[in-house]
Amino acid sequence: MNDQPRDPGKPTEQAVEWRTPPVEKVDEQPALTRPHPRMRHWRWIAVVVLVIAAAVAAWLWFGGGTADPAKAARGKGDPNARTVPVVAAPARKGTIAVYIDALGTVTPRNMVVVRTRVDGQLLTVAFREGQDVKAGDLLAQIDPRPFEVMLTQATGQMARDQAQLKNAQVDLERYRTLLAQDSISKQQVDTQEALVRQYQGTVASDQGAIDNARLQLTYSRITAPISGRVGLRQVDPGNMVHASDSNGLVTIAQIKPMTVIYPVPEDNVPRIVKRTQNGEEVAVDAYDRAGRTKLATGRLLTFDNQIDTTTGTVKLKAEFPNQDGVLFPNQFVNVRMAVETRADATLVPTAAIQRGAPGTFVFLVRQDQTVSVTPVKVGAMEGETTEIQSGVEPGNLVVVDGADKLREGSKIEMIDPNARQSANPQKGPPRSDKSPGGKDGQGRRSKSGG
Repeated sequence: MNDQPRDPGKPTEQAVEWRTPPVEKVDEQPALTRPHPRMRHWRWIAVVVLVIAAAVAAWLWFGGGTADPAKAARGKGDPNARTVPVVAAPARKGTIAVYIDALGTVTPRNMVVVRTRVDGQLLTVAFREGQDVKAGDLLAQIDPRPFEVMLTQATGQMARDQAQLKNAQVDLERYRTLLAQDSISKQQVDTQEALVRQYQGTVASDQGAIDNARLQLTYSRITAPISGRVGLRQVDPGNMVHASDSNGLVTIAQIKPMTVIYPVPEDNVPRIVKRTQNGEEVAVDAYDRAGRTKLATGRLLTFDNQIDTTTGTVKLKAEFPNQDGVLFPNQFVNVRMAVETRADATLVPTAAIQRGAPGTFVFLVRQDQTVSVTPVKVGAMEGETTEIQSGVEPGNLVVVDGADKLREGSKIEMIDPNARQSANPQKGPPRSDKSPGGKDGQGRRSKSGG
């Protein structure tokens, strides 16, 4: 044991060694062999790069090497190497009608503004606005009493003149007897004959006055001049009406049958004239403003005798039975008129027609399941069918669906459109009337009901 006393304020040598941290002895290694800190950093970067390169090489060796070359080509984004699913349809021979489209105006076959022929007070209106009337039906009644008075006066005047005529005729017979006896002169007989003729003229004038009074009385009853549909009345009962009124009482339009007037280009006139001269009936269809709903079917009635030089068109008139009253006067309709029927034409679906930089073209399917851009000349079009005048032969396959992803030489896979619809089931769970517990709704209701 060490009997030397320790000074509590002075630390021992062991304590000094325990408290002092170890100092690295840098002098034990030469300065030329120590690596620089920056060099050690780059070594770690090189190690990481080597590991990444080894991983990529292993992936290419074990995974990429066994991949399908077609898949690799698709991964590179080559549009011609990808297989595009399309729907194709063959071109066929058939018959198609050539139509002329025009914008027409519905015009009544006859249209009359009903006016009064005499002046007077309107007593009654016998029609209902919008009513269908026939020729001769009573429309309105004007006060007839003034015209009855005129008829009475004319009748009385005629009775007086007839009495004078009869008396003159009796005197004439007497004068002729005296002249035969040489009792009077010939001049008296001639004067009496002139007086008889004068009275005869007066009686004839009186008869005219009676007929005029009766006609005025007839005009007090206003009847329909034609059959048709009446419009809105322009005068109410109790008002005074005059023959000079411009608006009249009401308008009657004959709507059965109805006509449509429409212009067509002058270039189509020879075909229309040729067909009408052969005695063929040209069918005309009238569609609504949108051109989707067919309103009526009629026939070409006639066409104008001259061409409008300002527009280069000629007006045609078609007649429609219009039994259902779907056509209204002054209505605008789209007119389609069949002027020609082409047989043995090459027909394709309208969806196959494409338009772009090459003009009008179709995607023609080749034997090696690729497509080619084929320019075509389009003819007549009827609904979903279009005539091809050149570029496609009957039997050639053309793409009708999926053409937006195609280009020259693209590979395709033809699919059935019906199969495509069956491959896309309706979204959502199937509807069922059964409850989660296996009971239907009726059983659940009966259970809740007791």
